[in-house]
Order: sequence, then structure tokens, then C-alpha cells
Amino acid sequence: MQENQGPHIGPHQPAAPIHPYPYLPPQQPSWFLPTPSGARYDQLARTSRARLWRQLVGTLVLAAGGVTVGVGVAVVGVVVAGLTGVPVTAGSSAQVFGDPVFALVMTLLSLALVLPLAFGTVALVQQRRPGTLSSVAGRLRWSWLLQCAGVAVLALALGQGAQVVALAVTGADVSEVFGWAGWATLLPALVVVVLLVPFQAAAEEYVFRGWLLQAFGAHLSNPVWGILIGSAAFASLHGYTWVGLVDVFSFGALMCWLAIRTGGLEAPIALHVVNNVVAFGLSAAAGKLEEALAQGEVPWQSLAGTAVQLSVFAVGVLYLARKRSITTVSA
Repeated sequence: MQENQGPHIGPHQPAAPIHPYPYLPPQQPSWFLPTPSGARYDQLARTSRARLWRQLVGTLVLAAGGVTVGVGVAVVGVVVAGLTGVPVTAGSSAQVFGDPVFALVMTLLSLALVLPLAFGTVALVQQRRPGTLSSVAGRLRWSWLLQCAGVAVLALALGQGAQVVALAVTGADVSEVFGWAGWATLLPALVVVVLLVPFQAAAEEYVFRGWLLQAFGAHLSNPVWGILIGSAAFASLHGYTWVGLVDVFSFGALMCWLAIRTGGLEAPIALHVVNNVVAFGLSAAAGKLEEALAQGEVPWQSLAGTAVQLSVFAVGVLYLARKRSITTVSA
């Protein structure tokens, strides 16, 4: 009896290869939905599961979360103020704390802490990768943001110059723009501004130029409604007179448009950060930080500076975007 030696392999019959990994576990489906290909920035939420309820629920979550964060920061601020001896008075939210630098910290924190809330809402409610809130590349393009910041510095300098000229020509007090209260007044505020303003400004951009613009873009081809409503919502949260509200609305509308034209929030964030750093810095240098926090009246001559600043920034950013071939649609 012959011993069983397995199947016979002839001279022209190759042996079957043995796969080193005979079993592969099934791939788990990803929570995040695929990003639509060839989509503008405002249309990145137009996924296979885009539903109107997701945009409504996400907006309500952001609104309720923003209020909750603001109240929580205020409560913590009152406790910290009591422990450190900072005066606490009854009045408007900008006048609760007697120390303007402490009030600035609380104001900036209440806005900056909305930033992770925006990312979480995109991830959980829309099932999108949080990076798609930054740009069509799925991330924040840092080198592009820094170039936009350089344009923002130039635009702000020219805008401030135009405002000073407008004030001087109309016989207004130029000292309303520039003043000096000393290094002791400036330095503490400047440290707070440099550390917190980038997060505060970015948070506002991610909500008003990010979430709202993409929420409308998930269902509408024309971005005009997202631009108008997002800019109006942004302006409504400021306590300026009509001149200031026109200024803020114009800023918001242009930032929405540039986000679409450049495929991300880098340009809006750059201008917002530079603008707020300089604005708070000048107010602190003049010893008028408390007035800046309270907002209120804005001289009409400031619109001349705004027109120059926004025009220079828009032209400069679009020129650089074309020169660098910045991607404006998703891959």
C-alpha cells in the first residue's frame, strides 16, 4: 500500500501559492462621510447624508453651546474675581469687572472656547471631518494663512492712514485713534491680546464664515443667502452704532466671499486676527480698553479706513491666490 503523499503535481502543473495572510478582517465603516469632490468651500457639507435637520440642529447646538460657554466663563470669572480682589459691579456685560484687562480675558475666553464646539458639531451632527471646516484641503493651510497675514498688516496700515486723513480733513480729533497711557497700561493687555485674540478671532470665523456658510451651501447653489444671513448674524452680536454695524457687516460679507474665492478660512482668519490685535492694542495704549469692550459709538470717518483696508486686502489676497494657484475646490 502506497503512503498518501498528497495530490500529484505534474511537470507542467505549478504549485498553488500559499497566501501568508489567508484571513483579513472586514473593514469597519468610517463615521465620517466622504468629502464631495470638486466642491467649493461653501458646499463641503453637501455630503450623501446632507439633510436640512442636520443644519438646523447643528445651528441650535452652536447657539446654545455659545450661550452656555459664555455663562460658564462669566460665573468662573466672578469667582476668580472674588478670590483675587478684582472689583465686580452691576451693569452691562462689558462693565461687570472693574479691571479692564480682566474683563478682556473673560470676553476673549467666552468666544475662543466656542472653537472646539464648532469642530465637534461638524463631526457629530454632520458626520464630516472637522478639517473640512477649515478649507477644501481638509486642513488649515498655514503657509497660505501667513501670507494672508502679511497682506492684512499692509491693508490695516493703509486703512488706519485713510481714517486719520478723513478725521483730519473733517476737523475731528485725531487723538481718538492714537493715544499713549504708558507701558504699564499697555503691556498687561498686550500679553492677553497676543495670547487669546487668535483663538477668539478664529472661533468667530469658524462659526460665521465656516458653519453658517456651509450650512446654507449644503442645500443652495448660490452662496448669497449664506453670505447675507451669516454677516447679519455676525453684526447683530456687536453693540456698535449704525456706522459700526455697517463696518462689521461689510467685513463679514467680504470674508465670506473671500472664503469661497480662496477655498478656505485662512484669509478671513488672518485679517480678523490682525485687525483685533491692532484694535485692542491701540485701545490699551490709549488707556481706553474699557471703552473698546463696551463698543458703542463709532465715528463715521472710520468708514473711509474700512473701505481702504478691505479693498487692499481683497485685491492683495486674490492676486496672491492666483499667483500661488491656491486650490479653491475639493479634490
